Amino acid sequence: MRLSPFVWFLEITLQIASIDDIHLTMKLNYIGWTFFILFAVSIGLYPLLYFIIDMSGGLLSSKTESVLHNKIWNTAFYTHISFGGLSLLTGWSQFSKWLRNKNLLHRWLGKIYLISVLMSGSAGLYIAFYATGGMVSSLGFGSLAIAWLTTTTIAYISIRQLQIEKHQQWMIRSFALAFAAVTLRLWIPSFQVLTNMEFVSSYKIIAWLCWTPNLVVSEWIIRRVK
Repeated sequence: MRLSPFVWFLEITLQIASIDDIHLTMKLNYIGWTFFILFAVSIGLYPLLYFIIDMSGGLLSSKTESVLHNKIWNTAFYTHISFGGLSLLTGWSQFSKWLRNKNLLHRWLGKIYLISVLMSGSAGLYIAFYATGGMVSSLGFGSLAIAWLTTTTIAYISIRQLQIEKHQQWMIRSFALAFAAVTLRLWIPSFQVLTNMEFVSSYKIIAWLCWTPNLVVSEWIIRRVK
């Protein structure tokens, strides 16, 4: 059975208890962290392309002219991708033990992540109503936005109440949902290469597939690191 791209590289970032060779374990963890950071940073910077070059041939090509000329939709779209990218650029650092020990830096990056999620998630909920693929896609991306906002809010409330373990668990869930931006861009070309489905048909599936496996894996990670 094929594992989602999210499952693949997150699995190798964890301590593999069944491997006795500590050097191999450390090497796998290093490789996993490299991929984890690489994907987060590269997709985090990806929205800059929308301000530099003409991106009308990408996902925007599936939008109608009325949507593309809708000022509210455009504001929400660019808010979503900009702050979504910022959430990826700051969010991965919250899982670095070294950065967590830098208490002030950790807090400031956490605050930036929180604001980014609130901005991107709220805008994402709005543009979900215009998602390519109709109601199925709208429900998928809308549910993602709500889940992202909810998990992040609970993580914030938890840390305000000094519930450190609970905060960490909900942050794992939150960033797993933020990582949907990465898995979305891995699933789209995967479907194009591996299936003969039309883009709109595959996009209806990807609207759910880009985040539901991530959430399942986050629960697996939480139980494993307890």
